[in-house]
Amino acid sequence: MDSILRRTYDFKRVLVWELPVRIFHWLNALCITVLAITGFIIADPPALMSTAEAVDSYWFGTVRMIHFVTAYLFLLNAIARIYWSFRGNYYSNWRAFIPLTKKQRDNIKHVLKIDVLLQNEEKEVLKNISVGHNSLAAISYIILFLLALVQIFTGFGLYAPTSSWWLPKLFSWVPAFLGDEMTTRFIHHISTWLFIIFTLIHVYLVFYHDWLEGRGESSAMISGYKFVRKERLKDDDHI
Repeated sequence: MDSILRRTYDFKRVLVWELPVRIFHWLNALCITVLAITGFIIADPPALMSTAEAVDSYWFGTVRMIHFVTAYLFLLNAIARIYWSFRGNYYSNWRAFIPLTKKQRDNIKHVLKIDVLLQNEEKEVLKNISVGHNSLAAISYIILFLLALVQIFTGFGLYAPTSSWWLPKLFSWVPAFLGDEMTTRFIHHISTWLFIIFTLIHVYLVFYHDWLEGRGESSAMISGYKFVRKERLKDDDHI
């Protein structure tokens, strides 16, 4: 018991994820969930038997409206996150997502060895434990952002013919660029499944690191704080 209590003093509570980042994260999660559910209904609408007049039963139109409104929120949220990547702290800055330094590239090798290939370290090296995103996760978020752009372009491209607003009309060229509307729908649909796969892996790894490192990984996107070994404070300029 004494050893456990002493171990808690080896950690310091550090603000990693600022409030705007946390808002972006949860809005993004909500948007992806709503867009996926409504998108699957739009792609394959169920036949609902009802005795109501067609003019009084507009459920499918409501589903489409929810999908489109959420798509606008998803777009605005992405723009806000891009803005914060230039204004936020180190962990939310765009430089943290691109492996520009040797330390970041070495971290990719470490994550591949420990997290992906599940090999053991001969000796624990604290600097290999990332305070924010590890470098491999950061690259995956860049890929996710590019995938989000694909969803935005193809989604608004499909919406453009039925919209009278100027914003969706900006994407009216997308179906023609991709070949036809069917190809655009296919890419939009496949991208949705890639989002779902990423989400499952993301949730698994968050709980995995929380269990493995005990730094409050799963709660950090609510409170903003992680618990960092005090030995790291001397080595990490970003804390």
